[in-house]
Amino acid sequence: MQYSRSSVLSASCVAVKLALLGASTTAFASEDTEKISVYGKHNKIILQSGTATKSNMDLMQTPAAVVVVDKELLDSQSAATLQEALRNVSGLSQAGNNYGIGDSLMVRGLGVNYTYDGMYGGADLGNSFNPTRSLTNIESIEVLKGPATGLYGIGAAGGVVNLVEKKPQFEQALSINGKVGAWNTYGLGVDFTDAITDKLAYRVVANHERSDGYRDLESNRDEIYASLRFDPSSEHSFLLSAAYIDDSQQVDSIGDPVRIINWDSITGQPGLVTADRLPNDPQYDAEKGKWLGVQLNDEQRAQLAESIRIGDGLKPFNLGDGNLISPLSRPNEGEELRIKLRHDWYLNRNSKLTQQVLWRSYDSDFVRQTGAYNYVYWERNGVINANPRAPLVIDDVLYPYAARRQEYRRQVASEKTWQYFADLQLTWDMASLSGEHLVSVNYENRDMRLKSWSAYDADGKGSIPYILDIRSPNWPTGEFEDYDPSLRSNYDKTLTAYGISAQEVVYITDALTARAGLAYTSVEQKYQHLGTDRSPEESEELDTDDAGMTYNIGLNYQVTSQLSAFVNMAKGRTAYSVLGSLENEADANRKNRPDSESETLDIGVRFTAFDEDLLGSLVWFETKRTNLMYNNPEYNEQPGDDYNVSVPRYFFDDEDESKGVELDLNLALNDQISVNMNATYQDAVEIRSNERSGQMKGVPKKFASTWVKYTQPANWFGGTLEYSLGINYESERTINSVSFGLPTATIDGYTRWDAAIKFDAEQFDIQLNLENLTDERYYSKALFLGGTPGNERNAKLSFNYRF
Repeated sequence: MQYSRSSVLSASCVAVKLALLGASTTAFASEDTEKISVYGKHNKIILQSGTATKSNMDLMQTPAAVVVVDKELLDSQSAATLQEALRNVSGLSQAGNNYGIGDSLMVRGLGVNYTYDGMYGGADLGNSFNPTRSLTNIESIEVLKGPATGLYGIGAAGGVVNLVEKKPQFEQALSINGKVGAWNTYGLGVDFTDAITDKLAYRVVANHERSDGYRDLESNRDEIYASLRFDPSSEHSFLLSAAYIDDSQQVDSIGDPVRIINWDSITGQPGLVTADRLPNDPQYDAEKGKWLGVQLNDEQRAQLAESIRIGDGLKPFNLGDGNLISPLSRPNEGEELRIKLRHDWYLNRNSKLTQQVLWRSYDSDFVRQTGAYNYVYWERNGVINANPRAPLVIDDVLYPYAARRQEYRRQVASEKTWQYFADLQLTWDMASLSGEHLVSVNYENRDMRLKSWSAYDADGKGSIPYILDIRSPNWPTGEFEDYDPSLRSNYDKTLTAYGISAQEVVYITDALTARAGLAYTSVEQKYQHLGTDRSPEESEELDTDDAGMTYNIGLNYQVTSQLSAFVNMAKGRTAYSVLGSLENEADANRKNRPDSESETLDIGVRFTAFDEDLLGSLVWFETKRTNLMYNNPEYNEQPGDDYNVSVPRYFFDDEDESKGVELDLNLALNDQISVNMNATYQDAVEIRSNERSGQMKGVPKKFASTWVKYTQPANWFGGTLEYSLGINYESERTINSVSFGLPTATIDGYTRWDAAIKFDAEQFDIQLNLENLTDERYYSKALFLGGTPGNERNAKLSFNYRF
């Protein structure tokens, strides 16, 4: 069937009201209209989402690329964190050049904005203020592709990951859950909701879990969520919610490292290197009385050649179950507190005002290794094995697997955020047309404080001992503070943004829907250096600001009740560098540099079949992050013939660009078989000084995932048995670095198989999840010069009892 405009609007308004008031998805139904809800499901497949447009449009009418993941699928996979849910969304992947801190994710190869029910939920700001987000209190995940400045304030170019939280219910429900698994993993949680009066209800969700983790990547978490819903009348609804999360996540910034051997410097081929292929540098510095490069004797060169394997300099070095996480490192101790208040005011049948205010605090403290480099052979700037970028030799003993130029960094960061949103929605009818007005205002203030200390080995004039063999490390003793760390960063940074936007949705015909929005956004930043060991004086406070207009335009044509096509164009803006220091150099055209902008073009189709038990989308996209800064090569402030300061010092037209195709498919063949499938192909490149790079570092060109579930009746307790099988594929990713002599280093693609079996009765369920069935060695993240090994084969047993 094809929906009429009036039925969609009236049904959607009622559904939105029920959903926002916390009603269950089964609470609204009508014999005359199709059941539609904002976050609900229809035949186990999501057909409605409020994230994409903040309107009442059905998903088949929405001219935007949006994907929704429901809790049933997350529970089937036993996904406990956002990173474990990546597999369910096309275009969503781990960021390249990852440092292993928090949720460093990408949509379409570009940055992500994280929200809880549309309000700020932290950001991967230089890996400094970035938590690992739990799914303990999450009902569903919504991913909006492309910029959405007018709807959600300043944000990243790639899109928005919105986590929809659990809400209080007026019917009593109590459940207790637990889990045990590999690496001494265990957890215990509770979820309780009930009515206090017929107008007041509450919900409390708590969780405690511990895990030693694969490769000693420890993960501990204690969290509690409390919410109170008050409905004084049919016109007003209030929701007060609070969250406290105290977690500890071990940081691995090195993973399996790539041995630094530059094959352009060697005449031999990988796997066929002999001592004669590794000559010493022939240049002698007469003034200093020494050879320019580290000189190895014949025996040492033979020893070095023997250590070189076929994948060295090209692939990560397999450390097995070991790691390069020093005892001097300390887990990321994160503490987060969020308090939100939401008020929904139904002014009349056709209008609603929603106001939300958020206060959020996040503090983190960790010590990590930022570098531990195994130099093997490299001709750099015309010099072979220039110290310290050379094999380690101590007292005439060569250590071919040594790691040097180590830096340990302690970082203490704090972020305090205030955010306010007001959305006024009005539906209207005029002759044969109908539509919806949306007027929004938003304000956001982030106050950030960061201090960072560093300690080094002898290459950095520090006292931390070299790692003599990465295969069996000789670790330093004591604490980080015992090695005379120096204060390297110390600053305050404040970001203030506000905006006003208007959006119009017009139902032109039963088949044709248009959406257009315009937003004005202003971003102001202040920065103050507070003194370091190298620069002890406190600086004056610097500031910068920029403002501008952004837009979104979309058109959706519902060809039949089962097929629609859409096109969407949008432009967004955000601070050019939320953590970057500001410059007091007006003559260098950088003091008030423009904000970073983003653009997207989506052309897609959505389709349903089998009485809407199949829902799919296929989208071609082009998304860009623009206004990136680079140096003007014609500018030269050094005296001489090339002296030229009459031209701008910087240009601001570099880009990050991603083009590709995304497929998402949800299918319920019958009451027994369901399928979730997605696939992505993307060309993600950097454009610097008008030159295009290859595939962006660490970003896969192809990735896909499928999860199939089969349900059958069981003979015990009137329950059912569920069997699930999943496959996850990711193509090769680059981890190259020309500045480290590794122009072609990559981590291999992989295919991982997972499975689950669940017994579900009326009052309880028990589930066994098996990850990495074939025990494949693969890399889940692309790090700076290495890869994070994915989990080996493991099992997790979970249970849930409902009172």
